[in-house]
Amino acid sequence: MIWALYNVLFAVGFLLVLPRFLLRMARRGGYSRHFWERVGIYERNKRNDLSRGGRIWIHAVSVGEVLVALRFMDELRRRHSQLRFVLSTTTSTGHAVAERRLVEEDILIYFPVDFPPVVRRVLRLMAPRLLILVECELWPNLVRTAHARGVPVVLVNGRISEHSYRGYRRLRVFTRRLLPIVEVMCVQSSADREKLLQLGGVPQRVRVVGSAKYDLADVRPGSVEEVDTVLERCGMGRGRKILLGGSTWAGEEEILLRVYKEARKRFPDLRLILAPRHVERMGEVIRAVKADGMTYTLRSSVDGSASGGPVKETDVLLIDTTGELRLFYHGATVIFIGKSLTRHGGQNIVEPAAAGRPVIVGPNLENFPVVFDDFKKAGAITVVRDEIELGKAVEELLADPERCRTLGERASRLVREKGGAVARTADMIERYLVD
Repeated sequence: MIWALYNVLFAVGFLLVLPRFLLRMARRGGYSRHFWERVGIYERNKRNDLSRGGRIWIHAVSVGEVLVALRFMDELRRRHSQLRFVLSTTTSTGHAVAERRLVEEDILIYFPVDFPPVVRRVLRLMAPRLLILVECELWPNLVRTAHARGVPVVLVNGRISEHSYRGYRRLRVFTRRLLPIVEVMCVQSSADREKLLQLGGVPQRVRVVGSAKYDLADVRPGSVEEVDTVLERCGMGRGRKILLGGSTWAGEEEILLRVYKEARKRFPDLRLILAPRHVERMGEVIRAVKADGMTYTLRSSVDGSASGGPVKETDVLLIDTTGELRLFYHGATVIFIGKSLTRHGGQNIVEPAAAGRPVIVGPNLENFPVVFDDFKKAGAITVVRDEIELGKAVEELLADPERCRTLGERASRLVREKGGAVARTADMIERYLVD
């Protein structure tokens, strides 16, 4: 009766959010591609590949989780070269990043809706040897059906924000039945562990391993050189000071434009890079740049190859590509990370820190409590409360190269010291990888 109630509530909730989902699909475009995979219907070649069975299914929601998933896949394959994976994503942006980086032997799908007939169909077709869920993607029908079919379920890089925890507590009638059938839950902090235990997790199965975000700092050889070429062709080459706004949300671009405009009075050679979290917002960002009377260039219009032609100097470079932001961090002088000033939750601060650059954020990083706390304790991040403080912090850093260097080194050292969660997690699930 409990799970029948869940399915009724899920169906009602799904119908209520469906119009919003369809609107987002229309706006972002990429959602319509492979749409039927969301109900477990695949094109013939993919269906044939899935039906061979024996793969590890790993699910990650969007870009951040996909990068974690890919890092885990690399580590597991390093230990067991014969392993093959199915990677599922929820968002089109996550799907795009995975599509570029997945090896040929693996299969990429969209995550199927958590409804019993769909989940049963997919698991019956795929017959995975292991199901790995990234962060906190504990979908009841998927977990229960996998468990019933003898497929071990593992949670990696687990975390629960305070907001999510309050919601889960109201659903404890479900969680206390669901969590005990998860074989291993590798979580980021002792606070995450305590929350899962309160929700019904088995103490012996919930392990603290740290955040896998620290293991994502590697950059492929040659990629930074391509970014250097792009910056040169936009008049942002060596010698220029660059303020970069990464993963920004609505309202933050306008703030950065005003901060940039004011800072240029003191630093005429300063240039700005903006990378909105959602590329489909680029139109409104362009309008904001134009309203301030500035010139702009889209990253997609600049050839990064050695043979590419020149591009005239521009005030603002707009990153309208997916998966390249971490490379541009290496070319910045000062970095602001978004969804932290006008929104709540925050975005990943490890990647800019790994580039050895000073990082500024607003006060709202609720989605990264462990990492945020580490950086604050190490004095490796600058936290501002509003636009005025942001402008002041940017100008102080631009005027003090030694402080920029010190903060950058402190941040990159912290990333190196805190790494290893992926390997520790792999150790814990090793027994499920051996035939």
